[in-house]
Amino acid sequence: MSGGRPKGGGQRRGGQERGKRPGGGQRRGKGDRRDDSQGRDRRGQGPRGGQGQRGATPQQRRSDGRPKGLGGDQVEGRQAVRELLLAGTRRTHEVVLAGDLDPAPIIDDIIDLADEQKVAIREVARSRFESLARTEAPQGVMAFAAPLEDHGLEALLTTSGPASRAPFLLLLDGVTDPGNLGAILRSAECAGVTGVVLPRHRAVRVTAMAAKSAAGAIEHLRLATVTGLPKAMARFSQVGIWSVGLDAGGSEPIHDLTVADGPVALVVGAEGAGLSRLVRERCDTLAHVPLHGVLPSMNVSAAAAVALFEVARRRDAGA
Repeated sequence: MSGGRPKGGGQRRGGQERGKRPGGGQRRGKGDRRDDSQGRDRRGQGPRGGQGQRGATPQQRRSDGRPKGLGGDQVEGRQAVRELLLAGTRRTHEVVLAGDLDPAPIIDDIIDLADEQKVAIREVARSRFESLARTEAPQGVMAFAAPLEDHGLEALLTTSGPASRAPFLLLLDGVTDPGNLGAILRSAECAGVTGVVLPRHRAVRVTAMAAKSAAGAIEHLRLATVTGLPKAMARFSQVGIWSVGLDAGGSEPIHDLTVADGPVALVVGAEGAGLSRLVRERCDTLAHVPLHGVLPSMNVSAAAAVALFEVARRRDAGA
């Protein structure tokens, strides 16, 4: 179920004012602040060492190339950066702020969280910030962090904890648009998905655009990459996880899915092409989202959201 691609807070943390905020007024924090406008740090120690290096992180060149591994090392957008710091599941190397930001509570939260974790904060001129950004609207905030952890398929086959439930997995079969990927991951986290499986080839990684669209969801999901989804689905069969393919030609409406309250893996296909032949053949059943309008299909991220929350509803009803 797919179609055209989109082009396209939590509780505030308090704190005592300790310095100046970006964009004027009093700013918080004692962290390692640097101002790149003159190539000097805030303590007046003169130019920093290293040709082309500023702040605590080597100067990044703008690149739209494929990230290594799962990606996620460059996070842009206010909500995404705040969730990165709040979650604390991976190391944040540096937070970069545009120097012309107006004061805002979420900016204060980001500065406070960075200070608590002793993460360097660097302010740069707007032109410099835009040259570092990889998204169209980074909202004046970005962070550089350790790449996302690849948990591996076996770790996703079980859940743990005192209130652990049957696995609720999501498989993405060749999603190539980072905006769609981010939107799907955001819906998956909100729906209670326990793990996401991504193919290593012919699919987008977690780019800066995907991380921004996910709005922090990547910090709370267990992700795994596999060389082939059909092989992963064969493993699901061995451990009793039911694979449900989301497909326009599916025989069963997603609202009538009878296996949703057990161990289940929802499989979502690529934009336009849908599920690949081998993946479709590996599915235990195919389900569709009923459409009542004129258009023949939904955007993949919207279809995935409908299906994910329908499965979540059935799981809650069967709990």
